[in-house]
Amino acid sequence: MNYYIAPRFLEKIAVFITKNYLNIPGIRVPLILGVHGRKGEGKSFQCDLVFEKMGIEITHISGGELESPDAGDPSRLLRLRYRETAELIRVRGKMCAIMINDLDAGAGRFDEGTQYTVNTQLVNATLMNIADNPTNVQLPGSYDETPLHRVPIIVTGNDFSTLYAPLIRDGRMEKFYWQPDRSDKVGIVAGIYSDDGLSSREIEQLVDTFSNQSVDFFSALRSRIYDEQIRDFIFKIGIEQVSRRVVNSADRPPEFSKPKFNLSRLIDMGNLMVKEQQQVQSSQLVKEYNRALDGNRYFREYTPPAPPEKPKSSQPETVTSPFGNGAESAKNPVKNYSPTQTPLPVWQSGNRFVNESIQLPQASSGVVNSVESYELPVHNNRHNEVISTQIGLQTLEQVRNLIAQGYHIGIEHVDKRRFRTNSWKSCGQSIVGESEAITALEVNLSEYQNEYLRIFGIEPRTKRRVMETIIHRPE
Repeated sequence: MNYYIAPRFLEKIAVFITKNYLNIPGIRVPLILGVHGRKGEGKSFQCDLVFEKMGIEITHISGGELESPDAGDPSRLLRLRYRETAELIRVRGKMCAIMINDLDAGAGRFDEGTQYTVNTQLVNATLMNIADNPTNVQLPGSYDETPLHRVPIIVTGNDFSTLYAPLIRDGRMEKFYWQPDRSDKVGIVAGIYSDDGLSSREIEQLVDTFSNQSVDFFSALRSRIYDEQIRDFIFKIGIEQVSRRVVNSADRPPEFSKPKFNLSRLIDMGNLMVKEQQQVQSSQLVKEYNRALDGNRYFREYTPPAPPEKPKSSQPETVTSPFGNGAESAKNPVKNYSPTQTPLPVWQSGNRFVNESIQLPQASSGVVNSVESYELPVHNNRHNEVISTQIGLQTLEQVRNLIAQGYHIGIEHVDKRRFRTNSWKSCGQSIVGESEAITALEVNLSEYQNEYLRIFGIEPRTKRRVMETIIHRPE
């Protein structure tokens, strides 16, 4: 296949890598190039095509390698791969570079439920240090005064706003947002179907039919055309013999003739794939499964709207008393009672609302002349206040202070061995209410009696951690 390289993409990668190998006086060149954009638009594949065209040798690092059970391993890996690549440049005398795929998946922070570990901090700090001192990258426990060759680093990701802000500043990382336009997409799809006999007009019509789909959709669509032949092959030899015939057979591997690609068939298969996408998006089963874990969102979605407030009047509204017969009720109206004084329902863990209805006290034997207005106190920043006998007063006050300041609460635990390396583990999603926090603390105190336990606040907007406090230590 003659794959298509977008001219804009080729120019950006080529200029960035070449500029890092040139010694231009008085010019500071960013060491990292961040290629970001929508999923499935061919960021990594286009990079590989450019590297192959320029003859550049690449050292690959996956975003999954940026986390480890042992603190410090990912940052050590980054330094080791950088030094190895610099040595390749010196020995082989050719351009080399490092490529980190899906950096935001390994070092990003998506929400308060994403665990922010020591390794995440060290990876960010290591990349910043390498970008600031590209010729002096040392391994832990050793020091080499010999300057290294500068090695450009290309990273890919979908959303770089989840990364540590100082890492992506312009002096360290040059950003390139990749979103292929129609001409780029037509060229890429034409390269995918170059051996299938589709005309340029049919390629354009196929792209326009699925204009909202990413580039990898068209590659997956081409693969689906072979499904009929594979299905016939399975039923021909018997479904019980497929494993032996394909994996453990002395015969030649099965061969399939090239299917006939026509536009109508591609569109029909593409519509089936789009329908499957819509089924995933419309099911939303996770909302039903995680209702109890996401109290705030459930409260917003399922709480009935509050009744509109009536204009205040100087005279209190008179309501017929529910006590006595009609004559007595006419003589003894209930004063100072307004329906708008009923407090709104407050969310409580367990998928229910508290104070949904207020029962009036039973009437005494005497005649009731009036009932004083009663309003249940509701704190917006506290759900239903709970006092626990298992949690110390200092911890309880810490929880209340965090909630009063608008922070969410996170809980983490660690055993004695990992406490020395500061490798804490999250106990679950963040908590927004006092009762939920106390319940979670009681559960975790019982479960992790022989481990360290700490709480901390999470700023909802920036996801910043504040006020970390160890509340339990093992005996």
